[in-house]
Formats: sequence, C-alpha cells, structure tokens
Amino acid sequence: MAFSFLICNDQESLLYIRRKVRKRVGRFQSLKKNKDFQRVYRQGRSRANRTFVMYLLENDREENRVGISVSKKIGNSIVRHRVARVIREVMRLHWGDVAGGYDIVVVARKPAIDSGYDKYERALLHLLKLHHIYKDT
Repeated sequence: MAFSFLICNDQESLLYIRRKVRKRVGRFQSLKKNKDFQRVYRQGRSRANRTFVMYLLENDREENRVGISVSKKIGNSIVRHRVARVIREVMRLHWGDVAGGYDIVVVARKPAIDSGYDKYERALLHLLKLHHIYKDT
C-alpha cells in the first residue's frame, strides 16, 4: 500500500484517501485456469529471449490478464516463487505503459535463476516491445 502524508480533519476523510491510493496501485488480473493458459499457448503469438518466453493473445476485455509459469526445472519452490514474484512486480510497475486487451503468459527459462531484478526488467520490457504492446514514455 502506498502511503501519503496528508492532514485530515476526521477519520472518514483519511479512510477515503487511503482507499483511493490503494486503488491506484491495484493489482492486475491474472490467468488462473489451465484452459486459459492452453488457449494462449495454442492461439497466441510467442516471442522469446534468453530469460523468458512471452505468449500473447488478444482477449475480449479492456484490461490485460497475466499468467506466470515457472516449471520445476527452474528450481525448488523457494526459487520458483521468487522468480514469479519478481516477474509480477516488474509487470505491476510497468502496467500503465502496456496496451490493454491481451492475455499474456510469461514462461521463465533456466537462466532466470541467476538473474536479478534489473535483468528481469530488461528482459520483460524487451519482450513487450517485440510484441508491440509497450508504450515507450
């Protein structure tokens, strides 16, 4: 949650401001069902780099949905969850610059194990640009 330093006269105003800030930072929709992943894999376009493979398929919605796949080949559950968390955070931070109306699946490759946040960010932005859905600001 983002914190804002505001002087409020009453508790109700403070609550309203916190809710408003929380909505701005909000989470994006995610793909959860296997059939959704399979549809994106089969019908979508794919682009890849050394660290990730990104599949993209247009959906009938205004917002994007993201699915993250990190297989057991990457490592144990601690490593896999770390990779997924970093991918999710990079996508969240750049969410405003991504065109809407797509289902996106990000698949981590083996070199993702040794990578840090900067490399993840560069790799994901590279793939978004290859798909022509990243609006450079």
